[in-house]
Amino acid sequence: MKRILPAIATAVALLALSACGSSSSDDGAASDRWTFKDDLGTSISLDTAPERLIVQSSMAAALTDLGLGDKIVGVFGPLKADGDAAQVAGLDIDAVEDVTGGGEYGEVDVEKAVGLKPDLIVTSAYLDDDLWYLNDASAKKLKGLAPILVVSFDGKTLPELLDGTERAAKALGADLDAEQVTSAHDDFEAAGDRVKKAAAELGDRKILAGSAAQDLFYVSNPKVSPDLSYWRDELGLPITLPDNPDEGGYFESLSWENADKYPADVFLYDDRIGAAGLQLLAKEKVFQSLDAAKNKAYVPWTSVAPSSYQAYADLMDRLADDLAKQK
Repeated sequence: MKRILPAIATAVALLALSACGSSSSDDGAASDRWTFKDDLGTSISLDTAPERLIVQSSMAAALTDLGLGDKIVGVFGPLKADGDAAQVAGLDIDAVEDVTGGGEYGEVDVEKAVGLKPDLIVTSAYLDDDLWYLNDASAKKLKGLAPILVVSFDGKTLPELLDGTERAAKALGADLDAEQVTSAHDDFEAAGDRVKKAAAELGDRKILAGSAAQDLFYVSNPKVSPDLSYWRDELGLPITLPDNPDEGGYFESLSWENADKYPADVFLYDDRIGAAGLQLLAKEKVFQSLDAAKNKAYVPWTSVAPSSYQAYADLMDRLADDLAKQK
């Protein structure tokens, strides 16, 4: 989406510059124009580089890790969870205005957003162009305030989606050569080595990743989850692949009567379910027949995390620590 000045206003501006005899000013204005093509192929053009950003919460945490926290004036999406709110780790939630709406998923308080005078909206997409934590109605309203920049995670490996976030961050003014950024890459590699070591120590034990709801048990699919895929294929974690994923591919939904379809020595649970989710698992008799449940071998998994190398370095360090306890 482009923000284009009306032709008449442009002509008036050019005449004014000509009257002042300043062709260099005209050149300077052109050079200051900010352009970016996002992962969905949308070309964004602004008069100057954006300084006031409204950002989806986990993406806001990632941009903060990359040194852009001062530009984030508003956020939308989850900020607190039953657990440690790892999906927004590193974000100062008291320093930004929460413009999340009070209704259904993806709603935004547009009146609050208008008051923040954003230059740009930033979010991500996990499936095609389905914007994360923005429903169609909210997206349409926000587009009336500022362009929406999307970092797509669809079909990407974990390093690719982290690099994609850094590409957008660089365009927004982040210094990718800063020590906090480069050291995060080193931390990511070191944490990966720790997970690889923990995987080797698991031997022939199997890991099942998933989450719980009142009526269904969801088995997550590493093939389409960039983090699970990376841990399984690159680091050697023995995470089970479900054989009949639902449409979209992210998980296979099972009735609780079939919760033992896949054996599990360790259950990697989506930590968004929090304590209430673990209590739900405790009540399901079929699930409790799994070795993971019998041994309380539960390991938290932050399925929605800030897409920065630092965030994933921290998550993998925690994962390595938790797996080391499953002996």
